[in-house]
Amino acid sequence: MLEDRTAAAPTATVWPAAYPQGYAVVDVETTGLARDDRIISAAVYRLDARGEVEDHWYTLVDPQRDPGPVWIHGLTSEALRGAPLFPDVAEEFAARLDGRVLVAHNAVFDWQMIAREYARAKREAPVRQRLCTIALAKALDLPLPNHKLESLAAHFGVVQQRAHHALDDARVLAEAFRPSLLAAAAGGVRLPLLECRPLTEWSDRPAPRIGQQAGYGGYRQSSWRPSRKRPACPYPNPGRYEEGKRIKQGMRVAFSGDTSVERDLLEDRATEAGLHVAGSLSRLTSLLVTNDPDSGTSKVVKARQYGTPVVDEAAFGQLLADVEPADA
Repeated sequence: MLEDRTAAAPTATVWPAAYPQGYAVVDVETTGLARDDRIISAAVYRLDARGEVEDHWYTLVDPQRDPGPVWIHGLTSEALRGAPLFPDVAEEFAARLDGRVLVAHNAVFDWQMIAREYARAKREAPVRQRLCTIALAKALDLPLPNHKLESLAAHFGVVQQRAHHALDDARVLAEAFRPSLLAAAAGGVRLPLLECRPLTEWSDRPAPRIGQQAGYGGYRQSSWRPSRKRPACPYPNPGRYEEGKRIKQGMRVAFSGDTSVERDLLEDRATEAGLHVAGSLSRLTSLLVTNDPDSGTSKVVKARQYGTPVVDEAAFGQLLADVEPADA
């Protein structure tokens, strides 16, 4: 079945010149989904320009905390005892990412977890672009019942052996990515590449107590993060942001999903610029900032319903550099 799907792969003479020269298919297992959660295992399959496997690598990582939802990833504290710390594997991990496009299923999550670990280690991951296989499946209009990895694998006849094991998930994704890449090249599809901006600022918070990790499946997050009450915005809301114009003091800005700069720092910058940082989205919201406009979060859905303008983090950073003063 796999051979039939890739039979129309383009020859060397028609391979899109703009396509990357190599890929790093990545999967990480973590203690949870929050910003302060940690990587506990990581796997990388290196692929050449046409998606052929060059080699693979896997490591456990000691998170120095409770491993989180063991019933999902299967890694207990005992299994992680004696594993290297992230700084101990950071160099080898980086060598496998260097010069390649990071490929992952829901790539923004894997990238953010990796970027944060490198920021804690006072280093930067050598990744400049990422490719989400969910976005690629949408670009190819694959007839999938949902966007789960198992559905993508089943579509291409790839057999999963150990779901939520980083090495097997990376293998499955690598095997499903190759025919996806060939189909994209054959159809002249532009790959949905996104910029990866290394996290250069990090503020440590106390680790949560056991049983208080972030939501992961049915594993609920407790409110262990210190609450922060921001001062009221002193400027009236001038209305919605208009593309091509400057953002103006008093505008209501909401954030959704992961950001390269830690969320608190990004919100602080917005507040200092005279913007109103809103925790929810309403018809009064001037702008939604998200790096994943197809995520389906409640804020993204409401933004579509209300016609609220949406920009990514990079564009928002540029807007913050030139904020229009509020009316006198």
